[in-house]
Amino acid sequence: MLSMLGNDQGDGPGGFLLLNDQFEVTGTWEASREGMQFNYDFWYQPRHNVMVSSEWAAPNTIKRGFKLDDVKAGKYGQRLHFWDWKGRKIARTFDLGGDGLIPLEIRFHHNPNSTHGFAGAALSSVMWHYHKAGTEWKIEKVIEVKPVKDVKGWDTPVPGLITDLVLSMDDKYLYFSNWLHGDIRQYDVSDPANPKLTGQLWLGGLLGKAREFRGKKLGGGPQMLQLSLDGKRLYVTSSLYSAWDNQLYPEIAKDGSYLLQIDCDTRNGGMTLNERFHVDFGKEPDGPARAHEIRFPNGDSTSDIWN
Repeated sequence: MLSMLGNDQGDGPGGFLLLNDQFEVTGTWEASREGMQFNYDFWYQPRHNVMVSSEWAAPNTIKRGFKLDDVKAGKYGQRLHFWDWKGRKIARTFDLGGDGLIPLEIRFHHNPNSTHGFAGAALSSVMWHYHKAGTEWKIEKVIEVKPVKDVKGWDTPVPGLITDLVLSMDDKYLYFSNWLHGDIRQYDVSDPANPKLTGQLWLGGLLGKAREFRGKKLGGGPQMLQLSLDGKRLYVTSSLYSAWDNQLYPEIAKDGSYLLQIDCDTRNGGMTLNERFHVDFGKEPDGPARAHEIRFPNGDSTSDIWN
């Protein structure tokens, strides 16, 4: 099952594409797209007959680069859809308003009996917690990254821009990246409604807090994340999407992006950058490359869902 931003004309929403075990297209998953305007990520909990999906924007909007006027014109999403998994249609939609602009990544608990999960609103830089109370789904804001004023080259305050998040397999730690601010955060979410910050690393960004690594300052910002099954190794890359990279971190086109490893303390919390691990995508044989998604061949913290 694949999530699609749009159709072959670049308009949204794209819906969800189904492939068989031979990777042949068999059709779409959804029985109805009523209520959908945009599409992006999804995660499901079959034991609770639910799937949650998020909204980015239509490809025609994204590929032009980020424009604040597009947000004001309603061309970006701000809603989460809760689907009837068996009926394959939207059962309820939450409009997150100004605190939920561009909700991207969705993560349920790995425990298939749990109804708790998190969604990160990128532009608003807000982490949302959702869960089921009785028969009703509830959603609440649990973390907010404040925008930073007076950043060189910016006429407006710079948002953190939460572009990715991942939950550890034991559902204890939540990690997310602020692509523009340049930090990765680790929270103890043993109590999902009350996250506690337990670690933070600066790996680039626009705030001038980038650390030196291998003799030079890290460029770009931390973007996509992936966590090993044992929760001890967090990997991070720095490219989001070429049109946005070129606009916000133009040096990526010349220098390429990076893949770094972060060592995580799974008992007490905390993170340290592994000084011995660095994949420099600026030195590829065919020129600088943009590293994005990360996957482990035998399973990782975003690939495995149980039912």
